[in-house]
Amino acid sequence: MSRHDLKGRHVVVTGASSGIGAALAVELGSRGARVGLIARRVDKLDEVRAQVAATGAEVAVAAADVSVWESTQEAMAALTEALGPIYGVIANAGIGNPTRPKRIDGVRDAEVFATNVIGVVHTFAAAEPAISSAREGFLCAVSSIGGWRGLPGFASYSASKAAVTTFMESLAIGLKRSPVTVTTVHPGFVRTPLTDSNRFKMPFLVEPERAARVIVDGIARGRREVNFPWPMVFGMRLLRALPGWAWHLLAPSR
Repeated sequence: MSRHDLKGRHVVVTGASSGIGAALAVELGSRGARVGLIARRVDKLDEVRAQVAATGAEVAVAAADVSVWESTQEAMAALTEALGPIYGVIANAGIGNPTRPKRIDGVRDAEVFATNVIGVVHTFAAAEPAISSAREGFLCAVSSIGGWRGLPGFASYSASKAAVTTFMESLAIGLKRSPVTVTTVHPGFVRTPLTDSNRFKMPFLVEPERAARVIVDGIARGRREVNFPWPMVFGMRLLRALPGWAWHLLAPSR
């Protein structure tokens, strides 16, 4: 298991304009990393850049939509020019529009998959060649324990996160003899603009700063998976063990 000293290393975070991504950027900066930030909202990126710079870290930003291949490529190239070769990348960009009313929406659901799944593929495809050629570094994607079962009211979100988890599992196997480590993050509920729209009680809610510490600790240790908080992880593992018919009967309809 490879460990990563992040001090002085260039680490890119996507979805860095708010929530977990912004907290990750500040946490990485506080540990001495050089931090590249990618998101669509330039004004929010500038706010996060100031927070990271306040830690004393080098930081650069690039506005991009990771669901668009050319945009992602250009952003990675710009950050490389500003901060040097990329050592690691955290594919964090994600959205989660609820499936309400209870019907499939071609535009809404396709957008969730484009950001949550294709965005990860684009992010890694743009960064991985340089990381692999340097024979050191890491690839990390933020999935969700919400991808461990099909959650009522969140069909596209659950399915997209399940896809990310499977993609990362396959990638980790393919790179297991490589010095590049692959880390998949499965958080429970984290207080972000995304979860602020939820209309139900969120058990074991985690603040983004704590989530960022747990994630960066896991990356630094070279862990294949970072799952938290443990009560939610335990509960979802039990639900995942249920046969499909039992989950269908027990799951509430939203």
